[in-house]
Amino acid sequence: MGVISVPFPQSKAGRVAVGAGLVAGGCLGFLPVLGFWMVPLGLVVLSHDFAVARRIRRKTGVKIARWGLNYQKWRQKNKASNKR
Repeated sequence: MGVISVPFPQSKAGRVAVGAGLVAGGCLGFLPVLGFWMVPLGLVVLSHDFAVARRIRRKTGVKIARWGLNYQKWRQKNKASNKR
């Protein structure tokens, strides 16, 4: 699976408008066409210009990475105990 690259708008106002639009659309995710997936995508776009959104993105990334490592360790431990 390849990496998809989408260019960001060059102006700060354009990035803020796209990010805010994605977050606002994500809050209406219960409607058809819109989805809750738009909220994290909007935060990623906004994180390029706002420190608060950047902090949230980094902390979430660290939590997900730690959860993944703990899950892998748990799976390995359970596989070893199930073989007995």
